Amino acid sequence: MPSSPALNRQFARSMALGALLAVASAHAAPAGSYPLPPVSSRHEARIEQARAFARKLLKDFQLPGLSVAVAQRGQVVWSEGFGFADLEQGIPVTPLTRFRVGSVSKVLTAAGVARLVEEGRLNLDAPIQKYVPSFPTKPWPITTRQLTGHLAGIRHYLDRDEPIFKEARHFSSVTQGLGLFQEDALLSEPGTAYAYSSYGFNLVGAVMEGAAQEEFLRYMQRAVFEPLGMRHTQADHPHQLVPHRTRFYANGPEGSHLHAAHVDNSYKWPGGGFLSTAEDLVVFGSAHLQPGFLRKETLALLFTPQKLKSGKETGVGIGWRIGVSAQGRRILHHRGAIEGGRAMLMIFPDSQLVVALLANTYADFAEEQAAQLGELFMTAPR
Repeated sequence: MPSSPALNRQFARSMALGALLAVASAHAAPAGSYPLPPVSSRHEARIEQARAFARKLLKDFQLPGLSVAVAQRGQVVWSEGFGFADLEQGIPVTPLTRFRVGSVSKVLTAAGVARLVEEGRLNLDAPIQKYVPSFPTKPWPITTRQLTGHLAGIRHYLDRDEPIFKEARHFSSVTQGLGLFQEDALLSEPGTAYAYSSYGFNLVGAVMEGAAQEEFLRYMQRAVFEPLGMRHTQADHPHQLVPHRTRFYANGPEGSHLHAAHVDNSYKWPGGGFLSTAEDLVVFGSAHLQPGFLRKETLALLFTPQKLKSGKETGVGIGWRIGVSAQGRRILHHRGAIEGGRAMLMIFPDSQLVVALLANTYADFAEEQAAQLGELFMTAPR
């Protein structure tokens, strides 16, 4: 029977009301509805405390969305999302949501370096021109070991790089991205001073390509992500459709949020260009707790602080930062800060615990908050 105009209007009003209620429900509903592993039932009280901690982070740092995961003794015991991956559409963060991990990419890249060392294809102490012959010769030789410990004298970002970043230029290869800095003078003689450099890690990626005779991203997928089951970790290609990729935000006035500036991170895949999930990151960290994915001697290599020529330790191994938390626990960690993202990955090797925090805006949470989260699970039952 044909519908009347009045019935059509009533139907339209009902549909609109339903849509509004659905959005309101999404905003009001507790974030995270992910089935936890069976082992988590033993951690129920700790997880409730951790949920409260995560919600406080969301509020205190004015985060649109947050994803948190904890693994202990190689098992994921908690993985949950809070807030929103898309504020406009009311799409909540889940454990599948992919975030920019910024400089946490460096420890992912370090795992690729470790695999090449184990395969006998990369000599950490050979001049880098052995693997990247196109890189200009400097007054002193540079080694991959120095690059991974920020001891090579390669500069970090400068204000004059901003126009390139703002135009979101795409680089077709890791080697092409070296053109941003390769003609610049070194900051110091390699080995004599610590100077943090994401560009230095871009050069590490080029070294890996030369050693592996394989494109950097392809090697990382084959040698690191696939063996570890990291199915939600990949390069942040801005023009590709990436399932579950969050939108990226910046903080606006009075607690509001704006869309982050559009960027193309192809100039820095090895040093800051990956997407991942908190769960993938704790799986990755767990693979560094004991031999298996890497050999015992390789793990020692990653986590032994490098030294300046003066003999002073830097607190940085092969990519990883090595230190002690405020609570006095030994930690292995790295943070990431990037347009539209913040990340923390922390390993507590003596407790066999790994925590990861990911947000979809630049925020100031860091080692302190990751360590506090880890403390909640230190006395959890076996």
